[in-house]
Amino acid sequence: MNYSNICIILNGCIKLDRGLRQTVFFKNGHCYKQGIFRSSVRCLRSYPYLRQAQDDSVTVLPSPQEVTATLRKNEFNKEFTYGTIKSYDSNQLASNNPIEDTRSEGQCIFTPGFLMGVFDGHGGPACAQVISKRMLKYIAASLLSVHNLEKIKKQEVMDNLIETFNDKADIVQDLKVIYEKSFRKYLDDLSKLHEEGDVDVQTCLEKSILHLDDDLSKEVLDPYSTDGFINHKTLSVALSGAVACIAYIDGPHLYVANIGDCNAVLGTMTEENEWISKKITKEHNSENIDELKRIWNEHPENERNTIIRRDRLLGELAPLRSLGDFRYKWSADMLGKLAVPLIGQRAIPANYHTPPYLTAKPDVFYHRLTPKDKFLIIASDGIWDMMTPLQSVKLVGEHMKGKVFFNPLKLPKKNIQLGDINELLLHRKESLKSKPKDRNAATHLIRHAIGGTEYGVDHSRLAHLLSLSPDVSRMFRDDMTVTVIYFDSEYLRQCPA
Repeated sequence: MNYSNICIILNGCIKLDRGLRQTVFFKNGHCYKQGIFRSSVRCLRSYPYLRQAQDDSVTVLPSPQEVTATLRKNEFNKEFTYGTIKSYDSNQLASNNPIEDTRSEGQCIFTPGFLMGVFDGHGGPACAQVISKRMLKYIAASLLSVHNLEKIKKQEVMDNLIETFNDKADIVQDLKVIYEKSFRKYLDDLSKLHEEGDVDVQTCLEKSILHLDDDLSKEVLDPYSTDGFINHKTLSVALSGAVACIAYIDGPHLYVANIGDCNAVLGTMTEENEWISKKITKEHNSENIDELKRIWNEHPENERNTIIRRDRLLGELAPLRSLGDFRYKWSADMLGKLAVPLIGQRAIPANYHTPPYLTAKPDVFYHRLTPKDKFLIIASDGIWDMMTPLQSVKLVGEHMKGKVFFNPLKLPKKNIQLGDINELLLHRKESLKSKPKDRNAATHLIRHAIGGTEYGVDHSRLAHLLSLSPDVSRMFRDDMTVTVIYFDSEYLRQCPA
């Protein structure tokens, strides 16, 4: 790592990559680093406040307009005319190159309800990219009635289960063929298990996620090949990994399935017009004592000191549940046959005695929405490393108040008096002070996550952190993906209790 290109802009502490597990401290123009293996803090070196190019010429930082263009590059908004969801905003900002986060949103076609997911990859983007394209379809199929399931199975193309939004990427053709075969097999399995009657959403979410993870493993060895052909594309998907947070919203019913360390946070307005945050999910990491106990109980007592080391699974993986990551799920023999030829002996982790050590089983949470519940934030840990749930809710709440001023003024009634118009304009002028810089709430959160200080957003901090090269940027912030889902309070008020 070439630390000479790191610029120091503020005193404070920045949490680093969960892969590095290091902390950098900034103080008085000096950079300090605390690593994994030592608790002492050492001074790396002193840096100028401007980054220097290789020829020692000063690198010009991006202007406010360029910063805004970068932040808004991937933003998206979708509005709905009826139902629980009024609209949603989404955005992504890369730190890795390519970005390892993905997201997907869609509306079920044969059943009511919306599916919104955020997927945070690690060990490369492959797993996150694949599951973001497949996950919603698997869940939508599990929610089908027996009649609709049989109807879908007869169709040649199965792309009409869910209407996706802002879906710009596509899977390469050879993988698409493999995934289509897996999905047809999945539908056959559903037919054997399905019974007519009410669908248990929590069970459907859990089983569909586990089935997709199982398919990621099976697809490495081509089941239609007689010589045990190994597909290196599907192998790269299986050896990389991803955590996920998926919300299913049907009327007043909110279900959130979580695997890993993404989070979903509900923004609620009290009777006193104050914002409170309700964190729906619990991270699967070493800070979750229940999760540690679960893993310890699944393995012999003599492995207790080796399963979790340096706050990581087998000393390597920070999330304690994930999709993919079959280096922690396959047997040692299978890893020797499939993974070692590709990435060497390090494919088998140290102290690998009683696999599987990792699961993709989600925790599924339920919440009944009320008119007081105004929005849901789903985001990868790149956001939660930088702000608390309450901070995020207050930021979106303030954004809701201020964004009305992006629209032209409309008089509330006909034949309004001039004095009333003057009072309305004075109120609007005063309220314009809270008008946010960004119309999109996800962009608003990302801007504050990177550049936010106790005095507001600092452009210098934003410009510095956005201008770092990917190899250095990853030390200061993770990829960020945010989806903000707004609820229709009037619709929820009319829902039966």
